Amino acid sequence: MEQKQQYLKAWAERYRRDLTENIMPFWLKYGLDRKHGGVYTCLNRDGSLMDTTKSVWFQGRFGFIAASAYNNIERNEEWLAASKSCIDFILNHCTDENGRMYFEVKEDGTPLRMRRYLFSECFAIIAMAEYSIASGDQSYAQKALEIFRLVQHYADTPGLLAPKYLPALECQGHSLTMILINTASRLRAAIEDPCLTDQIDKSLHALRTYFVHPEFKAVLETVGPKGEFIDSIMGRTINPGHCIETAWFIMEEARHRGWDEDLKQLALQILDWSWDWGWDEEYGGIINFRDCKGLPAQDYSQDMKFWWPQTETIIAMLYAYLATGDDKYLERHQLISDWTYKHFPDAEHGEWYGYLHRDGTVAQPAKGNIFKGPFHIPRMMINSYLLCQAILEKK
Repeated sequence: MEQKQQYLKAWAERYRRDLTENIMPFWLKYGLDRKHGGVYTCLNRDGSLMDTTKSVWFQGRFGFIAASAYNNIERNEEWLAASKSCIDFILNHCTDENGRMYFEVKEDGTPLRMRRYLFSECFAIIAMAEYSIASGDQSYAQKALEIFRLVQHYADTPGLLAPKYLPALECQGHSLTMILINTASRLRAAIEDPCLTDQIDKSLHALRTYFVHPEFKAVLETVGPKGEFIDSIMGRTINPGHCIETAWFIMEEARHRGWDEDLKQLALQILDWSWDWGWDEEYGGIINFRDCKGLPAQDYSQDMKFWWPQTETIIAMLYAYLATGDDKYLERHQLISDWTYKHFPDAEHGEWYGYLHRDGTVAQPAKGNIFKGPFHIPRMMINSYLLCQAILEKK
């Protein structure tokens, strides 16, 4: 028992130190746009700017992270100001006349691209919710709730969003279903409204009914309108990191409901299946994609190790250990943590690499782009620090 406590204390301290001394300073120094507001993410290994195009996802993502770090780690006013800068940039530049949000904009906010997905809106929602808690300004939570209802309207109204495929292939995706669990959960922490828990229940029902496929011991990324298995390369795709992220979202909701046993077991089942699909027995780390029939995966990055599946697995294993006390989850936490910390952090320039080959060697050294920036890594550090503390207090 003493050994486990020391293990958890050591990791808790490492998460906190890495966040406050490495990740946050890196992005505040190199990423924060002090002229136009918001954050740049297309940074080279040394933090130098490679492209001034701004990801709207990351305006919300870093807005959330900076406020979450303020709320849970340290009352650092620079973090709070960074959160507000990202949120203000979203409100002032990243929203069209219908309330939809762009995917990419120029550094001054000039729109460049709109996508059919609702993820920019979801990240903006969690940023405004977390900032509302940090600042005490409830108007941000109210605005986030308005955007959340807009997201629901677009998601639930046939024809408002362009379909991914033509009518010959009717399908639905795992991504929005799962992200709305976390979006609603983060917003519910800032403001009460029945639509939030209703959305979580709806997403949980969809996951269980449509996406969980016991015959493959997997959560599938794309299924038919009623959960039908689509026997194509696309329909057979398993994204282990994505499924592991879903598992801890469900565990977080189970915990919110007093460790609801049904939800806890659903989450653990998804986690165990996804670990079996994702963990690379030969090289270590969580692999990108698998085919549920064991056929070759199509995606060019199928056998690579990206940063974010590793961080999601670290969170999920701590959540599972908190939920069960089962040592296998602490053992898996050590496996994934040791591998991740051996391969991803850049000891010379700070922050982490994002893209590794299957054997753990660096595929490309940039610290950010439109899709990688200050979100998964600092979220892991914040959540894992808090989970370690919760486990230690439980003991």
